[in-house]
Amino acid sequence: MAENPGLLEIADELYGLGLPEFTPARDARAKELKAADAELSSQVKALRKPSLAAWVVDLLVRHETEQVEQVIAIGAALREAQANLAGEELRALTRQRRQLTAAVTTRARALAAEHGQRVTAAVSDQVEATLTAAMVDEACARAVRSGLLVAALATTGVDGVDPGGSVALPAALGFAATPRTAEAPHRPDLRVVRDPEADEKAAAAARARLEETEAERARAAEAVAAAVADVEELEARSMQLQAEMDELRRRLAELETGSEEVDDELSDAEDVRAEAEDSLAAATKQHDAAAAALDRLSR
Repeated sequence: MAENPGLLEIADELYGLGLPEFTPARDARAKELKAADAELSSQVKALRKPSLAAWVVDLLVRHETEQVEQVIAIGAALREAQANLAGEELRALTRQRRQLTAAVTTRARALAAEHGQRVTAAVSDQVEATLTAAMVDEACARAVRSGLLVAALATTGVDGVDPGGSVALPAALGFAATPRTAEAPHRPDLRVVRDPEADEKAAAAARARLEETEAERARAAEAVAAAVADVEELEARSMQLQAEMDELRRRLAELETGSEEVDDELSDAEDVRAEAEDSLAAATKQHDAAAAALDRLSR
């Protein structure tokens, strides 16, 4: 069934909604379209609800478009540096990639919280993996930019990824989500009256913010500790492998020395064999001559 041209516009609207709103809004739109365009209605009804991680990325694409574009731009620069084997630039971009994906993931979690959705550490990892995939793979970048993800993305960067199954519809890979700008709410022109509990409320807000920042700091400390543990583990493994390589080099040197000694001994043995064969030939000749002389005397 060919996709209706209006399906992308409807999908863009639906995937920009809050996660709990998606299914009711989708079904209502499909019902609304059924009488006028049954085919489009069916296609709208078939749109899949996004996973929580995919919804967070879709939300980020619409509300933090510039940050997402920065992620994608650094990914393109990183791929170019890899293609050109620019070592220093590659290392700098790799560090920048890790810092940026971590920072944007933190912003994505905060943005989801602002929209009433709690994001667990596991979901946060999927969001970061999706942003990393957008950096290292061009097709994944197009999928993220569409704002129509229904599943998180992941890639090692070694093999290409087909993100077609992770977007709402195939045409999404050539689509860019409509950015959403926060509109300032209308406020009536009222006379400001000092709240007698303002100081207490401000203190409560400050305490709440302190608790929030402490939690964020604790999560960041956990991430640092995990990264340090990974580095120490890899350093230990590297040292072990280096020791094994040194031992193999030492053993190879011993075998090469032994081979040279055996070659020398083989050469000497071959000389001895040649002399022995010459002596045997001479002795055989003398023996044959003596036997012939004895035979003549015996007649």
